[in-house]
Amino acid sequence: MSRQLFFGDNLQVMRERFADASVDLIYLDPPFNSKRDYNLLFKTPKTLAKKAKKDTAVTDVAAAADDVFSDAQITAFDDTWHWGDQSEDEFRQIGQQSNTDVAELMRALRAFLRENDMMAYLTCMAIRLLELHRVLQPAGSLYLHCDPTASHYLKLILDAVFGPHAFTNEIVWKRTTAKSQTFHRFPSNHDVILFYGKEGKGTFNRQFLPHSEERIKKHYGNVEEKSGRHYSLGDLTAEGTRNGSSGADWRGISVRAKGNHWKYTIENLEKIDKEGRIYWPSKAGGMPRLKRYLDEQEGVLVDDVWVDLAPINSQAAESLGYPTQKPLALLERIILASSKEGDVVLDPFCGCGTALDAAQNLKRQWIGIDITHLAIGLIERRLKERYPDLREKGAFSIDGRPEDLGAARRLAELDKYQFQYWALSLVGAQPYKGGRKGADGGVDGLIYPEVGKGKTEKIIVSVKGGDNVGVLAIRDLIATVSREKAAVGVLITLNPPTKPMVGDAAAAGFYESPHHAPVPKIQILTIEGLLSDHERLKFVDMSYGGQTFKAAKAEDRVKKSDTPTLF
Repeated sequence: MSRQLFFGDNLQVMRERFADASVDLIYLDPPFNSKRDYNLLFKTPKTLAKKAKKDTAVTDVAAAADDVFSDAQITAFDDTWHWGDQSEDEFRQIGQQSNTDVAELMRALRAFLRENDMMAYLTCMAIRLLELHRVLQPAGSLYLHCDPTASHYLKLILDAVFGPHAFTNEIVWKRTTAKSQTFHRFPSNHDVILFYGKEGKGTFNRQFLPHSEERIKKHYGNVEEKSGRHYSLGDLTAEGTRNGSSGADWRGISVRAKGNHWKYTIENLEKIDKEGRIYWPSKAGGMPRLKRYLDEQEGVLVDDVWVDLAPINSQAAESLGYPTQKPLALLERIILASSKEGDVVLDPFCGCGTALDAAQNLKRQWIGIDITHLAIGLIERRLKERYPDLREKGAFSIDGRPEDLGAARRLAELDKYQFQYWALSLVGAQPYKGGRKGADGGVDGLIYPEVGKGKTEKIIVSVKGGDNVGVLAIRDLIATVSREKAAVGVLITLNPPTKPMVGDAAAAGFYESPHHAPVPKIQILTIEGLLSDHERLKFVDMSYGGQTFKAAKAEDRVKKSDTPTLF
């Protein structure tokens, strides 16, 4: 069973780790180039030196030791793109690959758009769509989620990558209600999902929605007295004459004279009548009609306009507080339509992991790639919250994040912010102010554990990735905990603490509560100790840490014990 998360640039990950035709369904929800500010950091290395792992869906290659940055990816998740060296290099690569249709299209688009933000975005997407086409099974499908900002350009690129014959649907998803503030245009309230099949007819399962009360009342208003079943009435005849019994008179009723014929043979008409499926009007000379029972209908066929799937808002039960989060029902519809149990689902821009969540729930294999440790940590937490069996060691792998002290040091040297996010994920903390750069007042992360019914506390986490960390770091943390009225302060450090650091931390005393045993007020945790599981945050959380990132509702939720759990 393939359950894998990859941290890194999805282009590099797919090139180095994925075999040809290794996935069955691809869903991607990349940044839209909408020029909106989401205040999340996304700059990160392409690859991290670590041991390569074997899997049936990916190839086994040695991870590169020379970590480099992907400048084409957005430094801050403000969904704004700019033409630069990385765009120029990826455009060059497009011209060197075997699909000349894509190369010609991109040359034409560049001549039209010039080297602007949109061209940078389309170049990034084109080179990755070529790679996604390679890893997709011949009978596989791809769904690209976008909005009208660039959907017209992306459809051209998909036509070039897959061939125009591969286009299957342009799905319109109504993601919000109309805004009354727009006065000079129609309000924008939909996203576009472009559906392509790779070759021929792949897996597709039709889906149906329940009949609305209005439709039932309008079309199935007849109720059978004995059974109480709702039904509508349909014709038993059709235009055109036929030979045989379907054109003959039945029970004194002639349809041939009117240029019609029975839809069934006389033998089948008798059979249907015996089953009580024919309605005979009380008025003499009235035509019999066929009863179509509501409970035998499949429902309303889902078409390419989806207005029944509510978007995620801040009050939604499944909301994780992640920008651009899509509803689980949306991904379940896509996965149910174009895959079967056991198939491999890939999301190369997996964000907060909704596609992976849906795939797990529907008994599919899954692979997710993201370029920020913040997202990888959130996905890991989400899956473990919702699926208790995924909490077991080895239930799924996370490829590309540090697994030893050396790799952690390299990450700290390359990008202190990504190191900080990763370190915070080791204790289940959320980045302070959503991970925005700038003055943090000594607070890098926060944890809000539940210490009693309806009562939460605050834990402050400070991360130090440098070599020169001494007792001043502890004294600053003590002052921050006091200023913020926090229960506990935690210092995560790359290097072992000095004796003065340990002494000052111990002198800070304990946090005491009537709900649980005392714990140290100031705690020092080393990266090496956290990776080896020899060190843990000492604090009771009666909600399994669910107050940190908003927890997703658990599938097969086990009954909570009355005994609090420890981090």
